[in-house]
Formats: sequence, structure tokens, C-alpha cells
Amino acid sequence: MAISRGAKTLALTSMGIALVSLDVTILNVAFGSLLREFGTDSRRELTWLFSGYNIAYAATLLTAGRLADAYGRKKAFLRGLVIFAIGSALCGFAQNPEMLIGSRIIQAIGGAILSPASLALVLPEFPVERRSAAIGIWGAVGGLSAAMGPVIGGWLIDIANWRAVFFVNVPVCLITAAIGVKFLKESLDETAHKHVDIPGALLAVVSVGLLALAIVQSDEWGWATPTTIAILAGSALATAAFVATCRRSAVPVLDLRLLKLPFVTASTVASLVFSAGFYAMIFVNTQWLQAVWGYGVLKSGWATVPGPFMAAVVAAPAGRAAHRFGHGKVIGLGCLIFATSMLFMNVLMVREPSFWTHFFPFNVISGIGIGLSISTFSSAATAYLPHTRFAMGSALSNTARQVGAALGLAIVGSLLTAAVKSKDVAHGVQQGWTYVSITIFIAGAVMIALFRKPTAEQLVTAAA
Repeated sequence: MAISRGAKTLALTSMGIALVSLDVTILNVAFGSLLREFGTDSRRELTWLFSGYNIAYAATLLTAGRLADAYGRKKAFLRGLVIFAIGSALCGFAQNPEMLIGSRIIQAIGGAILSPASLALVLPEFPVERRSAAIGIWGAVGGLSAAMGPVIGGWLIDIANWRAVFFVNVPVCLITAAIGVKFLKESLDETAHKHVDIPGALLAVVSVGLLALAIVQSDEWGWATPTTIAILAGSALATAAFVATCRRSAVPVLDLRLLKLPFVTASTVASLVFSAGFYAMIFVNTQWLQAVWGYGVLKSGWATVPGPFMAAVVAAPAGRAAHRFGHGKVIGLGCLIFATSMLFMNVLMVREPSFWTHFFPFNVISGIGIGLSISTFSSAATAYLPHTRFAMGSALSNTARQVGAALGLAIVGSLLTAAVKSKDVAHGVQQGWTYVSITIFIAGAVMIALFRKPTAEQLVTAAA
């Protein structure tokens, strides 16, 4: 049976998002090798490999989405791949921490450019009733790639060294871009002005960048210190100025009319809360396996695979169910399953290694809940948008997810730092699981309470 053009486009663009997702987690296992090469004195500096990446990625998304809608999503996707490849190559050749951090920021910018464009290229290839399932597959690829990061990273380091973690991206990016040049169809907002709202773009970068900076550095600086408070205040002022600029501009970076659509607002807010729990869960689960059960890097990576694999299996059917029964109901059910599994895991977990009887079952059950939820958030936010706002809507959704992830990691990082000082890591992880349960319950409740299906008129506009 012939493969449809939509399926081919989905497969090709998913390669880009797989690389970006993989790169978020693959570096975790390389940190020890980096310390050995650059010296333990560089530990604090090297943490900016993660902080700098997250800040640059989150800060660039909104502007990248606006430019992709105006100038072409195919162009944005291909340029993002090339920039990501350049950043990866520079990381591989880095001779000091400063060069490595700067190259990671280039990677982040490339990832932020290609991410909203990749989803925006997929959406026009599917009718409205099939978009949620397509987004489910797109999101599942990203989630599974992120989960496989520690496994792939550990394998590459075993057979080569930490530089292979970066060099492996280069040929994949270039091959994907070469195929994309010939195969992908250009997609853009034909009515959009080519003028870019420079003040709005700068304010978007400053507001999101400062917020991400305050969150990711909160563990070091503290939440109530003058530095953190000043940065949060600066972010709030920049956000207010950004909103005012968007209201006045004829071609805003973010069309505020998107936030008047209940399905966009609900899914964006709930996705931020969900991400604050989901990414925290990945971190605390790994800490339990390594710090409490004594698993090695590669073994702990394999131990966490069943959950994301189950999420990937469930994601596409979840998208179809969401279109039929409503995104709010499917996400609400997914959050209930996910949060409940974390709650039982917290109560029943033992401190002696017992993977098959204690970790594996809850990992699989939480994977089902995650599969029902995580990609469905993306489809809830973007599947019913008019074609002129595909990339902008995707960028808004991704920005919320990235800010939520940074917030969640900062919170559980603080819990675990306190636990390490009291020499009871297990207790810190259990506090983390409690936090995850509460956060995911709240995300599901927000979605059920606020989400409204698109109107008949909005569906007609989306299908045009």
C-alpha cells in the first residue's frame, strides 16, 4: 500500500523534533565525562550546558514561530536543522567549557527554529479530523526520543567518548535537510506582512529569557534573594511591555487573539502545569534508580524505557479519541492515571532494588497516562487553529511547556538538594513524587474546567 504524502511529511519532520528532544536528555550521561576532561572545578560552569540551552530555547520560540508563519515553515525547518547541525559540530570540537556552552546555545536556537515549523508543516497535510492523531504521533516520537537519550548517550560514550554525543546529530540533520529540500511543500501565511516587529521580538526574548533564567538558577540563588526577585520583576515588566506591543502592532510576534480561543488558553495553561510535573518525574525517577538503588547510568536509562514506550504506543489512539470525545476528557483521564500511579509508587516503593515488582508496573501505568496526555495537549492547542497561525500556535504551546519544565526541575532540584544535605536522598525523591502527583492532578483539573471544544465556525476556519 502506498504511503500517503502526509505520513511521509510526518516522518520527515519528526526526525527534526526527535533530534531536539534527544539532545535535551542525552547530555545527562555525558556530564561525568565532561568533568573528567575539563576538571571538577568547572562543575558549576558546566551546568550552564543545561541552563543556557533551556533559556535560549524557550526565549527564541515565539519569535521563531512568527517568522515561520510569515516567511515559510519549510525554510524555517531547513534552516533550523542546519543551525542545529552547526551547533552540534561546534560542541563536538569544543576545547573548553566556554566554547561548549556557546555552541549549545547555537544548538538551542536551531532547535527553537525547527520545532514550531516542523509541526506547522504536518498540520496542512491532514484533514481536521485526523490532525489530533498526527500530532499524537509527532509528540510520541519526541517523547520516546527524550526517554532514549540516556541509553543512546551511554552507548555512544562507551564505544567512543562524549564528543560522539554531539557529532551523531550532524549527519542526521544534513540528510533530513537534503530530503526536505526536495520533498517538503512550502507552507506560510499568505496574508502576513514580511515586516518583523523588532521591539516585540526583543521583548519576547527578554521576558521569557529572564523568567527561564530566574527559574533555572533558583537552586543556586534562592527564590527570595534580591537577584532572583530583580530578574523576575524584569521579566514581568518585559512581559507587560510585550503584551502592549502586541496589541499595538499590525504584525505582532504573538497574535493575542489566540488567547481568546478557549481551547488554546486552557491547553497552554494546563500544559505548563503538566510539564512542571512530567519533567520533574523523569528527574526524580532517575535519582531513585541511581542514588537509592545504585543503578549505573546505562542500566537506569534502560529501566525507564518501558514508560515512554507505552506512552508512544498510546499517543496516536489518544489523538483519535480526543477528536471524538474531546481533548479535555482524554487529558483529564490521562492525568488521573499518571498522578495516581505516582501516588501509589510513592506509598509502595521500597528502598531495596525490586524493579519488576515495584518500579516497572508503575512506570508502565504512568506511561499510559502520559501517552493520553502529553501529545494531546499539543493537538488541543494547534489542531483547530486557522492555517495562518500554525507555527505561532505551536510556538506558544512549546514555550509554555519549556517554562513549565524549567520550573518543575527547579522545584524538585531544591527538594533533592535539601535531601542530600540531610543524607536522605530517598526522602527527597519521595517528596518529589508527591509534588508530581499534586501537579498532574491540577493540570488535569485545569483542562477539564477550562477546555471548550471549538465552535462550528472555528472548525470551518481550521478546515479551510
